[in-house]
Amino acid sequence: MKTIKGPALFLAQFAGDEAPFNSWDSITKWAADCGYIGVQVPSWDGRLIDLAKAAESKDYCDEFKGKAAENGVEVTELSTHLQGQLVAVHPAYDTAFDGFAAPEVRGNPKARQEWAVDQVKKALTASRNMGIGAHATFSGALAWPYIYPWPQRPAGLVETAFDELARRWKPILDHAEDCGVNVCYEIHPGEDLHDGVTYEMFLERVGNHARAMMLYDPSHYVLQCLDYLDNIDIYKDRIGMFHVKDAEFNPTGRQGVYSGYQSWVDRAGRFRSLGDGQCDFGAIFSKMAAIDFDGWAVVEWECCLKHPEDGAREGAQFVKDHIIRVTEKAFDDFADGGTDEEGNKKMLGI
Repeated sequence: MKTIKGPALFLAQFAGDEAPFNSWDSITKWAADCGYIGVQVPSWDGRLIDLAKAAESKDYCDEFKGKAAENGVEVTELSTHLQGQLVAVHPAYDTAFDGFAAPEVRGNPKARQEWAVDQVKKALTASRNMGIGAHATFSGALAWPYIYPWPQRPAGLVETAFDELARRWKPILDHAEDCGVNVCYEIHPGEDLHDGVTYEMFLERVGNHARAMMLYDPSHYVLQCLDYLDNIDIYKDRIGMFHVKDAEFNPTGRQGVYSGYQSWVDRAGRFRSLGDGQCDFGAIFSKMAAIDFDGWAVVEWECCLKHPEDGAREGAQFVKDHIIRVTEKAFDDFADGGTDEEGNKKMLGI
């Protein structure tokens, strides 16, 4: 068995214009001070990384990783959540998602989509240059506006959406294969890949591509009332990344999964800091140890109540307390009878 690495921290929710969150040097020092030994990097944030340089120059990547190591942390993975979202955007979301793109392609869905594909490919190349074997992203969504079948969906609508989604991602996955990097899709509401069934629909259409992996985040399953422990058993061979994020679901007589358009504080389903929600992380970490997951336990802080810096510091210790250092021997080795094959036959009476 293998021991999970960690704790690591996804920096997307912390990067900002104020020190220590506004530069690669200072944010990595801060993360190490919080107790982290790894960081997951949002590749769209120019305050932290120059993605174009990272894709072009191994020297830049070596310097980037070197600075992190000097400050006490390792680069665990790069993320293209925002760019991956733009690989597939339904027109209903054009305005809402336009801000994720570079200014020169905003208002031009075709150019924006081409830019997004190029961004994800650059991030995969940069991952290769950094010697990183897994990459985090979103799938984007074409069918999401039709998630609830009212009015009745026309025959073939969903199938056509997934055919197109696969067509857009297949060249990216092939590039990932060339780079030796797994594409780990965060299974997430708002994406066409939002549960196991939709992931399987996509996987079938990309020919069970070896690089089409999953980012496991139990918080998104709690809010969908999905069995997040059984999910590990089902997809153990496809889980390539792990976000440690907590959530709670408290339905009332007034609201349930959809939460009535309320703000995060007033929703039945809410993201919480680690240990404040309902995820059974003792069971989750046990499952991850049992399936030999040897990637990183990456804290993704999202909480509607707690201050992010408190959540970050508490999260580092929370993960340390939950990582299982796996055993190298069986607990009952002391009672080994030391029999051989002939002894085994004698015990069986044969």
